[in-house]
Amino acid sequence: MSRLLLLSLLILGLYEPGRVQAAPCGPYSLAFYEHGVLYYREAQGDYAGIDLDVVNELAKRSGCVFNTVLESRVRIWDQLAKNNLDLSVSGIPSPEREQFAEFMLYMQSHNFALIRRELASALSTPEAFLADAKRMVVVVKSFKHGAAFDAWLDKMRAQQRVTEVPDFESAVRVFKLGRADAMLALPTSWPRILRREGLQDQISVLDWAPQDRITAGLIVSRQRVSEADRQRLRSALHSMRKDGTLEAIFKRHVDASLAKATLIESPADAPK
Repeated sequence: MSRLLLLSLLILGLYEPGRVQAAPCGPYSLAFYEHGVLYYREAQGDYAGIDLDVVNELAKRSGCVFNTVLESRVRIWDQLAKNNLDLSVSGIPSPEREQFAEFMLYMQSHNFALIRRELASALSTPEAFLADAKRMVVVVKSFKHGAAFDAWLDKMRAQQRVTEVPDFESAVRVFKLGRADAMLALPTSWPRILRREGLQDQISVLDWAPQDRITAGLIVSRQRVSEADRQRLRSALHSMRKDGTLEAIFKRHVDASLAKATLIESPADAPK
């Protein structure tokens, strides 16, 4: 029977003597979350975005299989920390998070303050906003905003002036209803949603923390994803950066200048 099986495989071209078959990569669970141009639902109901295109290209180049789900950012971090999820996207590393996940970085930016236009001149600095005790800010729970903003938010929280919501769309709704005077966002977060909600002419964008640099990328569980498969993903991401595919993905969703500024050009993901 074994000879007949081998002969059949040879005839069908499914077996080559001396060829070592690559071990399967996955399937792995991967969670997306809706956020600006990173992952969003189009008018016809399909999803699109930078993160989706990055994951699809990584799957093609690495051979890894991903079973994808849509989750809230809070639940994603909770599942990753408890080793109940394999991967997610656009994650900002921290010493605590790096205990349970490896971060394969592909984007950089920093947060801006979006202020009601009529308040912008009086609240032009974070110090001025902090000094006005009646002003509130809304942020997405579990987000890291950069060293300067996180220190400022700690002071605001001590005064119970921070509203925390599960996602950026909820933050926009809180802002639109007048329950917050400011929200914090990355340049990839606000343009599409503010246009849809008709808020683009009602806000001023203030650069309160130009010194901050936030990096983000693929989040890969150290416990649930093998080192061999993590190396596949590192190599795939490196090749995407090297041949210009990563930049082309960003340009599908943001203008060329923002795409260039947002990409990380460091070869940190180069094969080791």
